[in-house]
Amino acid sequence: QVQVVESGGGLVQLGGSLTLSCAASGSIFSISTMEWYRQAPGRERELVASSGGSTNYVDSVRGRFTISRDNAKHALYLQMNSLKPEDTDVYYCKFADQTRSWGPWSADWGQGTQVTVSS
Repeated sequence: QVQVVESGGGLVQLGGSLTLSCAASGSIFSISTMEWYRQAPGRERELVASSGGSTNYVDSVRGRFTISRDNAKHALYLQMNSLKPEDTDVYYCKFADQTRSWGPWSADWGQGTQVTVSS
């Protein structure tokens, strides 16, 4: 099994910065795409940034957020700058991983971390 844990959320003022971290542990053979999502109550989960063959961002965060990864540590990061109240959400990371060579790919999610931006 693969466990995914996020950290780094919190309360920040308008224009501030936060860095989210996400780490996977367990029986991991390979990780391909790593992604950050966010979700507010009553809304669908939104893909914020992805790291795989290329790096992609949703328009609302491009130029303010930076996704990065450390494959050796099975870790994913999201540097968030110039934060706005509309960035307030629960942020989730998602890994596409294999637990053995030629095994099936699975999607493993973290439990989420709250980011709150005050005005």
